[in-house]
Amino acid sequence: MPNIKSAKKRQETELRDKARNKSLKSELATALKKINAIIASGDAKAAGEKLPDTFSILDEMVTKGIIHKNKADRQKANLSNKIAKLAK
Repeated sequence: MPNIKSAKKRQETELRDKARNKSLKSELATALKKINAIIASGDAKAAGEKLPDTFSILDEMVTKGIIHKNKADRQKANLSNKIAKLAK
């Protein structure tokens, strides 16, 4: 337990940020699971409609510093490739 006032404040902000980050990561994981389930079902049209929503969530996570830009770009590319293969 911190004794210094600034250390106590820092601990409080760390806990608040940790809860926020956990919530946002969970939101991202849910979105990825949903689109991967659509892809697994083989419905290219529905997956194509869901893709922009998922991309915007990924971009939002990058903006908020939850994930790295390269990770988001990699996930976008992988999803796009999976949907392109479905469309063939």
